[in-house]
Amino acid sequence: MKWRGRKESTNVDDRRGRGINKGAGLGLGGIVLVLVVWLMGGNPMQMLQQVQQQNQVTNSEYQPSAEEEELASFVKVVLQDTEDIWHKLFQEQLGQSYEEPTLVLFSGGVQSACGQASSASGPFYCPGDHQVYIDLSFYKMLKDRFNAPGDFAMAYVVAHEVGHHIQNLLGISRQVQSQRSSLSEVEYNKLSVKLELQADFLAGVWAHYAQNYKGVLEPGDIEEALRAANAIGDDQLQKQAQGHVVPDAFTHGTSEQRMRWFTKGFQSGNLNMGDTFSATEL
Repeated sequence: MKWRGRKESTNVDDRRGRGINKGAGLGLGGIVLVLVVWLMGGNPMQMLQQVQQQNQVTNSEYQPSAEEEELASFVKVVLQDTEDIWHKLFQEQLGQSYEEPTLVLFSGGVQSACGQASSASGPFYCPGDHQVYIDLSFYKMLKDRFNAPGDFAMAYVVAHEVGHHIQNLLGISRQVQSQRSSLSEVEYNKLSVKLELQADFLAGVWAHYAQNYKGVLEPGDIEEALRAANAIGDDQLQKQAQGHVVPDAFTHGTSEQRMRWFTKGFQSGNLNMGDTFSATEL
């Protein structure tokens, strides 16, 4: 992907090196201590400030490698491209305004409105705060563990998570979530698969216009995205983890399904063709 020297998004919250701050609250013992300080004539506000300073975790000592900084610049460019393209598509195809998400870069673990998460959980989108979360070490995992190298493999991952943001803006995610309590786990998993495959379709739509509007794709980019989609299909992951496949436990779709829906989005560029929920065959 042609990305060097291009505009980077500013909708980025860089939390690398901070980890998860588990000591932010005073707790009962801390509250009692504040009361004791106050009763003895001390300044409780001064103590509270000291506690805050002790609990604050900064990234001043975090030193990312040159490779990681380059990857951070890359994903910021990809995010900017998603912003440009989805602003245009929301207006032209949906007659709506697009609300940009924030990309949170983290390392090790992170706190979101959806709860705590570790790098092991992979990139994710939290509808509660409209933020995409990604640990850049996932790029190395794609390359080494999943045999899906290449910058556009990572671009596909970012575009997929932005796809979940679009589903959230359009109310699709809420419709799916509202059915969770009334469905069995197996039936709800089927809805989850449709949601994920639609996000793959939306990633493909983004790639379509990234090429048509910006001309940034290079030979082999789409193949890199398809290798990534293939590598993180439920059937492939289950085979690696347990040696066999359990279709009723699928939550993201098979490798073939993920590649097919991404390709459909890339070839068509038409949002109306991405209704995975009404599709007779996924």
